[in-house]
Amino acid sequence: MSRYWSSLVHSLTPYVPGEQPKLSNLVKLNTNENPYPPSPRAVAAMRQEIGNDGASLRLYPDPNADSLKQAVVRHFAEFALTPAHVFVGGNGSDEVLAHVFMALLKHEQPILLPDISYSFYPVYCGLYGIDSVTIPLDDRFAIRVEDYVRDNGGIVIANPNAPTGHLLPLGDIERLVTANRRSVVVIDEAYIDFGGETALGLVNRFPNLLVARTLSKSHALAGLRVGYAVGDPALIEALERVKNSFNSYPLDRMAIAGATEALADREYLEKTRQAVMRGRAALAASLQGLGFDVLPSAANFIFVRHPQRDAAELAAQLRQHGIIVRHFRQTRINQHIRITIGTDAQCERLVAALKEILQSDSNNL
Repeated sequence: MSRYWSSLVHSLTPYVPGEQPKLSNLVKLNTNENPYPPSPRAVAAMRQEIGNDGASLRLYPDPNADSLKQAVVRHFAEFALTPAHVFVGGNGSDEVLAHVFMALLKHEQPILLPDISYSFYPVYCGLYGIDSVTIPLDDRFAIRVEDYVRDNGGIVIANPNAPTGHLLPLGDIERLVTANRRSVVVIDEAYIDFGGETALGLVNRFPNLLVARTLSKSHALAGLRVGYAVGDPALIEALERVKNSFNSYPLDRMAIAGATEALADREYLEKTRQAVMRGRAALAASLQGLGFDVLPSAANFIFVRHPQRDAAELAAQLRQHGIIVRHFRQTRINQHIRITIGTDAQCERLVAALKEILQSDSNNL
């Protein structure tokens, strides 16, 4: 049937998401999902939206998601944003980023990407015919701002970076945006709530800065698929034009209701993100005690390697213990595994399994 494909389809290398296995009693630490449930207020809002008879589902949702835009503005009130600064037309931040690549990054000059980062970025380049240049991270997988001071058609950086967890300080973000005023700088903040300082405070000063965010991670709503972006109104207008040429209703009624209330429940967000950060610190210390090299992380995962153990084999052995982590095959990182921060019980099970694996391997030497 491939003879009916367009030439573009033949050339694509699609993104491969983390495994979503259908197994019981599994410790799933491979896709950076929040180990805690979403805000009870968000769940209640979704139930209220659907009602007893589900009659609201016969009606289309608000195509502009105005209540959600207002919720973003209120959530970040200290940054003096307006609804005109907010784009919420995305089924997860992945779709927001897809619109960003089409609306803001398709120019004659290539865009700049870190060589180790979210692997969906080069997929979008292939899909939309955008040239890109990858900029190597340093030996500790950090971004060097000076490497991005060159002609470009745009810059896309995840902060904290994935899969490394490395955080670029806000001062470096400002230097990056200042040095590239002729192009759009996109900061993907999917994990920023787990230990970083958002760049949203720079939006009113830099019309070339766009910040992409999601409720999948820190708000524990990966199953709801809600993403948004914040930037100068001119950038937002470009995204709206693309969205409304593609799908006027990307967010359903439950998604808008749940996301709106999740953003309003700041107390619950603070409680769960602090729990994740405590779990990250404890897990990092435990793995360092087992001889692992653990990169500093500001995300809800850690990136680790063991100097005497093959990463792919470790991941396979953990799977035999009912624990799934993420292993990447790229040359620079193929001896690392990425481990999502789970509940305390899940992390304890992981550490116990690793102790058993390492002890067994030592006995067999």
